[in-house]
Amino acid sequence: MNTLVNKVALITGSGRGLGKAIAERYAALGADIVLNYSKDKSSTDQVESNIKAMGVKVISIQADVSKVEDIKRLFEEAKKTFGKIDIVVANAGIEMVETPVTEFTEEQFDRLFSINTKGAYFTMQQAALHVEDNGRIIYIASSTTAFPVPGMAVYGGSKTTQRYLVDVLSKEIGHRGVTVNSIIPFAVDHSGIFAEEGSYPELRKSLLESCPMGRLAEVEDVANAAEFFAGGLSSFVNGQHLLVNGGANQ
Repeated sequence: MNTLVNKVALITGSGRGLGKAIAERYAALGADIVLNYSKDKSSTDQVESNIKAMGVKVISIQADVSKVEDIKRLFEEAKKTFGKIDIVVANAGIEMVETPVTEFTEEQFDRLFSINTKGAYFTMQQAALHVEDNGRIIYIASSTTAFPVPGMAVYGGSKTTQRYLVDVLSKEIGHRGVTVNSIIPFAVDHSGIFAEEGSYPELRKSLLESCPMGRLAEVEDVANAAEFFAGGLSSFVNGQHLLVNGGANQ
């Protein structure tokens, strides 16, 4: 059985969706938790309450990952509170789908890349600087980086750079026993663009048809993979990219 007792985990974008599921999973395994949010404090407060009920320590820190100074402050405050960081999950991001290449604006492009690419890069940079020896760094990617989908060029592109970053960083800090891996989820039901019932019906239909298991991912499917990468069972798994997509070809 996995245990994360005496570990400190920092998860960006953990007020809802995948970040929330991963934070609560780690807390259930005994880790103390650093929650992060950009704007939605009320949702994060609820997650914090859920985690406190599990008997572990938890703090919430507001930080916009598109701003490097905010990311640095996030790590500084986390270490000031807990004295260390063992696990970092770079999860924060935004989605934009069903937008053809010819219709994307410069403003939309810059927003996606500032949060998804720049934000993840500097989160992982700070993780590399601050995580304890034998720690874990995990990036939450997207299956659009493995299977190009019409209407997702900029979103998928904004999540692609980090694959190379995982490859390089795993080599640069592997000597410390730190593993760096990514999770590549399929579209997640009840989260992100599919948080609302009936949203994006044509895209949902196409995705369901592409998956042999006949369903979208659930947040717990991704939390299962995040549990594996955070614990001792993955101590010699480094620089890897795990598809969590039920065998889908899209």
